[in-house]
Amino acid sequence: MFKILIAEDDKNAARLMQIVLIKAGYSVLIARNGAHALEMLDSEHVDLILLDIMMPEMDGFDFTETVRSNGIDTPILIISAKQLPEDKCKGFLVGADDYMVKPVNEQELLLRIKALLRRSNAISEQKLTVGQVTLDYSALTVTRGSEKQTLPKKEFYLLFKLLSCPDKIFTRLQLMDEIWGMNSNSVDTTINVHINRLRKRFGEYPEFKIVAIKGIGYKAVIADEKAS
Repeated sequence: MFKILIAEDDKNAARLMQIVLIKAGYSVLIARNGAHALEMLDSEHVDLILLDIMMPEMDGFDFTETVRSNGIDTPILIISAKQLPEDKCKGFLVGADDYMVKPVNEQELLLRIKALLRRSNAISEQKLTVGQVTLDYSALTVTRGSEKQTLPKKEFYLLFKLLSCPDKIFTRLQLMDEIWGMNSNSVDTTINVHINRLRKRFGEYPEFKIVAIKGIGYKAVIADEKAS
């Protein structure tokens, strides 16, 4: 049974989400703020975190940044009343995997949770499937039908990172840090070169596309399965 941690200072909102999740078959923990949620992560295995932003002691942004800086890659779904584009961008930039604006639709919430858990499991198994495309982390291969391509390490890691978190915006600095390392002599134009190579390789694949976010970085967009 998957265990989900709800970090929410509004008791009524937390209780409502708890009821919905338990009914859907999940085990649920509740933290009253970000600091409390950090304490719980030290003692509990958690598969996914539902996170409010506006909380006392430690808000959702600070919590997410702290978690990611400590190497914890548990999926984080922010659920907040903050709905401005800059709030959503900040959520993704500090490391959230998804963002929903209150009030949330219960069915959509459960669907997003399932998608995040499915993606997280795929990464732990070192394989990622997007439509008819399969990425094998250990072999550095991308397979679609009878076509199989073995990518250079950096290209593969970059593609795997983007497709693991569709719609999440990664800055060039984040990608450089995670894939090349901060001690690398490479400059951020290296990212542009590798992105262009990936677009050339997979530009005709209908399952996904890599989108540039002007002045920020890149994200992967997964095509609607019905459309593809």
